[in-house]
Amino acid sequence: MTTPSTPSGTVTLELHIAARPETVFGFFTDREKRLSWMGADGTFSFEPGGSYRTRVTGENVASGRFLTVGPPKRLVFTWGWESGPMPVPPGSSTVEITLEPVPDGTLLRLVHSGLPSPEACAAHAEGWQHYVGRLAVRAEGGDAGQDVWMQQPAK
Repeated sequence: MTTPSTPSGTVTLELHIAARPETVFGFFTDREKRLSWMGADGTFSFEPGGSYRTRVTGENVASGRFLTVGPPKRLVFTWGWESGPMPVPPGSSTVEITLEPVPDGTLLRLVHSGLPSPEACAAHAEGWQHYVGRLAVRAEGGDAGQDVWMQQPAK
């Protein structure tokens, strides 16, 4: 995994996953598969304009809307937190996922833009690195195990 970069309100990271883009894409757009690597529960309408709301860790709830659902290569959605000290309200930032086929799997590129501060960038870089690592394990056929962050109290 490349170390996340955080230039002016944006977190960018790349990760090679030993699975086809169609497989990886399914872990973003199927409720049960998504919850196997990120979140305890949630509601999702995986279509352009569709909303989602998911409890990511402890009592931290993220919500937003899907802007682009382009299987198996691109997914764009808004992002934000419903409560907590992180000042990123629902819909105030955007996450773009691109999946590029490579000979031995997929190159995942995640760009999270519109974050309001260096602190928000650092927190989201840490979070995405944690969760994209769990996604890779699942997409490659492994068991990511229980998310150690799930027991954390709301921040």
